[in-house]
Amino acid sequence: MRFQRDHLETLLAAVDEGTFDAAAARLNITASAVSQRVKAMEQAAGRILLRRTTPIRPTADGEVVVRHARQAALLEEETARALAGTGHTGVPSIPLAVNADSLATWFLGALAGVLDDTAVVFDLHREDQDRTSDLLRSGTVMAAVTAESAPVQGCSSVRLGTMRYHAVASPDFVSRHLKGEAGTAGLDGVPLVDFDRQDSLQQAFLRTAVGHDPRSPRHYVPTSEDFARAVRTGFGWGMLPEQQCLEDLAAGRLVALAPERPASVELHWQRWKLQSAVLDRVTAAVCATAARELLQY
Repeated sequence: MRFQRDHLETLLAAVDEGTFDAAAARLNITASAVSQRVKAMEQAAGRILLRRTTPIRPTADGEVVVRHARQAALLEEETARALAGTGHTGVPSIPLAVNADSLATWFLGALAGVLDDTAVVFDLHREDQDRTSDLLRSGTVMAAVTAESAPVQGCSSVRLGTMRYHAVASPDFVSRHLKGEAGTAGLDGVPLVDFDRQDSLQQAFLRTAVGHDPRSPRHYVPTSEDFARAVRTGFGWGMLPEQQCLEDLAAGRLVALAPERPASVELHWQRWKLQSAVLDRVTAAVCATAARELLQY
């Protein structure tokens, strides 16, 4: 089955922008033309490709076509650059999924190295490491930092390393809520900080420490740097990656609540099995940086 190039481009625009109107503005055509192109693709495929929700979402069949469209767009861009040499002005866009803590600590450094020698723009999707692989399955991204080691269909997977987390709190928090005694005995019922309602790191740690589901009031702070700042300023205790807490622990600005019981999250890099010089360069940079920044055991 073959799809027209402009139809594939339109499908991607609809998925990325979320509405036919926004896709039309991006492509400088009418919303009616967007709708007609999508319908033509669905008729050719003999199945529905997009759910007309807000925002628009691909169906399971649509995810297959979205992935094909992104691959075709990347290969076309790289072919044009190879044929035109330095005179080509197009820049490929690489959508990637990454968890918040990696984004806040080591991942941007890896991408910065790519920009030193490669013309590319990045479209970063921040998602929990347990859910970034879903963005690969849907065709939303070409590669992802993920906790899932088993390769998504059509992808390769390599281990990046381990992020280690420590349960920490500010000295003032320990004084006010834990009677000045660092430890886990008094944690049940005192405030904690969660990234969002899907964040299970604090819950799992506390469940292990106290032996039952936690009953603590929870603050929600959905950015990695602000999460760390909330812990430092005494909102509650929380699990911070070593890259965000070791210096503060050494300086006495944070207190380790269970230094003998860190939590570990193993990370992997999954990417499409696609011959792409740009994607190869990104993969090499991510793996090299992870080898330096993450624990390798």
